[in-house]
Amino acid sequence: MAYLLVLAGCLAGALWLEPFLHVHVLRRWRRLALTLLPALVVFGTWDALAIAAGHWTYDLSQLTGVRIGNLPLEEVLFFLVVPTCAVLSFEAVRAVKPHWRAGDE
Repeated sequence: MAYLLVLAGCLAGALWLEPFLHVHVLRRWRRLALTLLPALVVFGTWDALAIAAGHWTYDLSQLTGVRIGNLPLEEVLFFLVVPTCAVLSFEAVRAVKPHWRAGDE
């Protein structure tokens, strides 16, 4: 459960940027999904293989017990929440500092 609380804290720290700075990250959900999907697939597969091989484990007392395949729900959410927070933060900086180059001009 603690893992979910950390993820909720991450979201609370970043989601306010969407309405306050009008970054429109969530409104452009297809673009966000295309950003999140590779990380979810690559790192989710990596984690699943590491767990199956016995190289990686989780503290079960910190988890809900819900699994998607052999990955804990919290780990799958991590691969969605953290990159979303990063994109929100990046777009917020671009909104506040439009003269800063981001590399995609």
